[in-house]
Amino acid sequence: MPELPEVETTVRGLESVLAGRMLTRVEPRRADLRRAFPPDLRQRLTGARVTGLGRRAKYGLIHTDRGDTMVFHLGMSGRWRVDPEAVGTHDHLVLETDEGRRLSLMDPRRFGSVDLMATEALPEWAPFKALGPEPLSADFNAGQLGEALKGRIAPIKAMLLDQRIVAGLGNIYVCEALNIARIAPTRQAGKLTAPKRTLLVEAARQVLTEAIAAGGSSLRDYARPDGELGYFSKQFRVYGREGEPCPCGKGMVARRVDSGRSTFHCPACQK
Repeated sequence: MPELPEVETTVRGLESVLAGRMLTRVEPRRADLRRAFPPDLRQRLTGARVTGLGRRAKYGLIHTDRGDTMVFHLGMSGRWRVDPEAVGTHDHLVLETDEGRRLSLMDPRRFGSVDLMATEALPEWAPFKALGPEPLSADFNAGQLGEALKGRIAPIKAMLLDQRIVAGLGNIYVCEALNIARIAPTRQAGKLTAPKRTLLVEAARQVLTEAIAAGGSSLRDYARPDGELGYFSKQFRVYGREGEPCPCGKGMVARRVDSGRSTFHCPACQK
């Protein structure tokens, strides 16, 4: 599933094509993805000008001069394609601009979604209202994390995957951040010391920043809008590296399964 760095990379790729452009064609090519396309999507967006793009957690945002924002989620296998030679079976939404550029939202498994919201109402939209702070923002810090984790006996990895604690962190980057901070994924969340929380916040920012710079991880079907693959998977410290040496030099990467998800960690350095 595309995680925060992949969505951020996608938004930056779309920005070079869409920012300031008028949408001359908006064509949903089926009735739904994970849920139905907004029935008035074509009417409200055709002729609108894109005023900016953004991201909230793992959602991409396309703002328009009509006070509407198209919110997209890439689900398990979704990605945008820029100027595809042909529109295929799995291209479920097509946008064209006044510059003659074409974008298609391809989603073979159809676990993604497209919503259309009044821009001013976004903060109160149910999926956004429940989200915690962005991990790359100043609102995510050791103090905030301490308050959110106070009294929690659940493992720290599970807490970091809770979008109410921090928005946008997924399995890959939580595994990587915990390794950098040398915190066991099973450590009781509420017992993290302030210094450890500081290390964890810094580690999360480090791994996300490096992943965005590398264009994401290119797991499964993900590619950037220009078709190029992201290369952060080449830099993974522990994720997917079971049985290999940990960068700490003290132990080997181990894998465990928690709630159906693989957790990669180093028992030697993560305590």
